[in-house]
Amino acid sequence: MSTLPEEVIKAWENRKGPIILSTVNQEGIPNSIYASCVSRYSDDTLVVANNYFSKTLENIEGNSKGSILFITKEDKSYQVKGRIEYHKEGPVFKDMKKWNPKKHPGHGATALKVEEAYSGAEKLL
Repeated sequence: MSTLPEEVIKAWENRKGPIILSTVNQEGIPNSIYASCVSRYSDDTLVVANNYFSKTLENIEGNSKGSILFITKEDKSYQVKGRIEYHKEGPVFKDMKKWNPKKHPGHGATALKVEEAYSGAEKLL
């Protein structure tokens, strides 16, 4: 597990619009979704609330790698890749319940544990 570079932390705080969460099933078929209920849990973990996952949850349960792609207000793209953990209880889940809008169910917290980070094609971590 690695710590997000300061550049990526600042970019995350300056992101616009939804992020894109990508997962892969056991046959290697990718699935990507837009997600707007997201937060940085720590310097090594980004969290996406599971409000309406279907294929994404199946992929998470069957394959524990994924990526998050986001763009800043200056239209600079960043991608973070790593292992995915799924929480239905505990500190990460409780934290998600604090910031996830009450109108959404928040079935679980999808925590991407940082292993790599990119700005466009440039590898930062």
